[in-house]
Amino acid sequence: MNLTAGNIVKGIDGNDWLITSRQKTDIDVRIPLLPQAEELIKKYKDHPKAANHGTLFPVISNQKTNAYLKEIADLCNINKTITFHIARHTFATTITLSNGVPIESVSKMLGHTTIRSTQVYAKVVEQKLSEDMQNLKKRMANQ
Repeated sequence: MNLTAGNIVKGIDGNDWLITSRQKTDIDVRIPLLPQAEELIKKYKDHPKAANHGTLFPVISNQKTNAYLKEIADLCNINKTITFHIARHTFATTITLSNGVPIESVSKMLGHTTIRSTQVYAKVVEQKLSEDMQNLKKRMANQ
């Protein structure tokens, strides 16, 4: 909700990065932007609500966001409570950990002060563990 154009900077790799502080812990967070995130930023660049607040995205309350997510879940026949916080969990598990991003990097992106906090998310990625071990078996068989 509080992101502004000032939070987007060129990183050491020459790509755009999001730099902010976690509201809850005041821990600095630096995240390279994925192309999908860059597309969303461009999409809302000239949105009136974003412009009025000086933010990257239109500002709506957490309650309203969750209401919209519930509506989307209903339309998609998803019988599970979906909230904005669940998106954080999905990012940590489905998007990063399940795609091979090291837990140390995920921990840094989530703004956790210890790896232990991030390990809660890692417990649900047994499928990734299974795939990793299958790949290891294949590599060992080819030696």
